[in-house]
Amino acid sequence: MNKPLLAALSSLAIAGLGATPAIAAPHTAVKAAAPHAAKATVDFAGTVSLSNCSGSVIRFPNSADTDPALVLTNGHCLETGMPDAGEVITGQSSSRTFGLLNSAGTKVATLRANQVVYSTMTDTDVTIYRTTTTYAAIKNSYGISPLTVQDTHPVAGTAIKVVSGYWKRIYSCNVDGFVYRLKEGDWTFKDSVRYTSACNTIGGTSGSPVIDTATGKVVAVNNTGNEDGERCTVNNPCEVDASGNVTVRQGINYAQEIYNIPACFTTGNKLNLSAAGCTLPKP
Repeated sequence: MNKPLLAALSSLAIAGLGATPAIAAPHTAVKAAAPHAAKATVDFAGTVSLSNCSGSVIRFPNSADTDPALVLTNGHCLETGMPDAGEVITGQSSSRTFGLLNSAGTKVATLRANQVVYSTMTDTDVTIYRTTTTYAAIKNSYGISPLTVQDTHPVAGTAIKVVSGYWKRIYSCNVDGFVYRLKEGDWTFKDSVRYTSACNTIGGTSGSPVIDTATGKVVAVNNTGNEDGERCTVNNPCEVDASGNVTVRQGINYAQEIYNIPACFTTGNKLNLSAAGCTLPKP
């Protein structure tokens, strides 16, 4: 995973891969270019820095301003250690802190979690924290709004920015395509986003929101890349297509989709893994 070097010595660090052109999974239609289409302003507002990763304050399309604010990062950024393959963590107590950034990347507040709402590295690589404050309180105190999670599948060709609160750095590229299975060590991620080469993310960018530059919505969460050209090892994920063919792309980086997460949250930003349409892995 894209953790800082020191953290990666005891954890995952993911980056990219390079070789033969891979066969893209479904949803590869290129987004039509709208002439003179307005673009959203993408900066650091609403992103957060963690001790070893990046993240963002997120809301879902149906979240209310009075709901407890949620923070999104990677499963491999979990403070108690990376979840095992097949493991799903819900409702775990937490007091983790996050540095809330404004548009310029300046820390304006410290947010604190009281719960790990959901965390896994099975099929995807996400941790969602519940904080002790609300979206309205954050907006009133600091003028910062949360980032909205897109609830539809991302599209190949989309212009994106990967916004790292840890490094206070923004990477710009496009969605190159989708990977049927991305395998790294013991972990396997499904339908992952592959970036074009311009997003050369590094350790510490793990958990960064991947933002559609046209809508300003979060379409994925940055998590890994192949650093050394190795095959399917930790820090060297490989692409596996539906026929089992393996492709290694050294230097190419990846993210995990999150469009399926909103369906698993109900009124009050409460997790309900039994909700209709919820496809997240269950404990």
